[in-house]
Amino acid sequence: MNIELPHVGESVTEGTISRWLVSPGDRVEKYDPLVEVITDKVNMEVPSPASGTMSNILVEEGETVLMGAVIAEMEVEGEEPDAEAEESPAPGVADAPDIDRIGLLSKDIAPVGPTGSGGVIAPIDGDTPNRRRRYSPAVRRLAERHGIDLTLISGTGIDGRVTRADVQARVNAESRTAASAEPDEERVPLTPVRRAIALNMVRSSTEIPQAWSSVEVDVTHLVRLRKSIKDDFRDREGVNLTYLAFVLHAVAATLRENPLLNSSWGTDAIIMKRRINVGIAVAAPSGLVVPVIRDADRLTIAELAVAVDSLSERARAGKLALEDVQHGTFTVNNTGVLGSVTSRALVNPPQAAILTTEAIIKRPVVIDDAIAIRSIMNVGLTFDHRIVDGAEAGAFTASVKRLLEGIGLDTQV
Repeated sequence: MNIELPHVGESVTEGTISRWLVSPGDRVEKYDPLVEVITDKVNMEVPSPASGTMSNILVEEGETVLMGAVIAEMEVEGEEPDAEAEESPAPGVADAPDIDRIGLLSKDIAPVGPTGSGGVIAPIDGDTPNRRRRYSPAVRRLAERHGIDLTLISGTGIDGRVTRADVQARVNAESRTAASAEPDEERVPLTPVRRAIALNMVRSSTEIPQAWSSVEVDVTHLVRLRKSIKDDFRDREGVNLTYLAFVLHAVAATLRENPLLNSSWGTDAIIMKRRINVGIAVAAPSGLVVPVIRDADRLTIAELAVAVDSLSERARAGKLALEDVQHGTFTVNNTGVLGSVTSRALVNPPQAAILTTEAIIKRPVVIDDAIAIRSIMNVGLTFDHRIVDGAEAGAFTASVKRLLEGIGLDTQV
């Protein structure tokens, strides 16, 4: 039987074979993991659809193919071999340079990095948004082997198609450049995740007119509350009670009061989201990812803390499922954990805004004409100025500030 790269969602249309976990001749049972696959959303393992013996691997590690493409063959007891399949190359993996395939990456969700990874291949050299670049498997293999970004190459083939000769010319040009580089320099090929992040950063900064504002939040009472209950909370819930859980609770409540911030741009309309799904930026080994907490406005502070712990651990272990990174409507980036006191994030397309929380610093402040030492946290909001004006942005950050400063020792967690 043929083993196909499974469809995991309409927004994911291609995957890169990262590592085969079996070899031809291996006996596998149904649901045993066969291969690790990287998509522009998450990494995943593909399970065996049946019990049998692996007979042939058709797609090598490092190759990118469409979802639904045949990637391997398996002998299943009682099943007659498919003679036609044996004679025909698997779709999407033929080596003929004139065979192209189209891989469209969806722009409706964006989980990678603090501004996400919409995964859309940017139009280049006169491409329109509905006409994306096409590459043959042979071209992709050559580019992967040499770490070449195909989106940067102007094709000389029919209809501007990038050919092997175009890629080889780029390789030769970069080799000549590398030969004149300093000996202490090193060329690091882009990973699929890094490339997705880079593409989405360009999309965010070029397509969205972004504005930014910041407020100071006095979180002295929040710090005292957390200090007084964090040990008991850990014993009861089994996870750490972080400041991020309190911020998420305030943000989710504020999004209910300010629904314009929980929307997206639809060219001829603003698309208001009925559910509040808040993404949290997490630093994973492969790059920044943004898992999503669904219906965050319905969760308590304790439930948010548990959700943050679970998603963060799975993100760092590369175990996020596709549903973990879909349908985010707003993003929170906790840059304060890195020691930052002021930062300006890029909006996560197609969302309307992203909020950053900075490190909590003790500072002298004036209260009722007296100087006091208080715990201060800066909160920054970057927003799509097509959707949100300064008044709405100011109302949003003012509400987050009010809720956080209103926390006291009697606040229910």
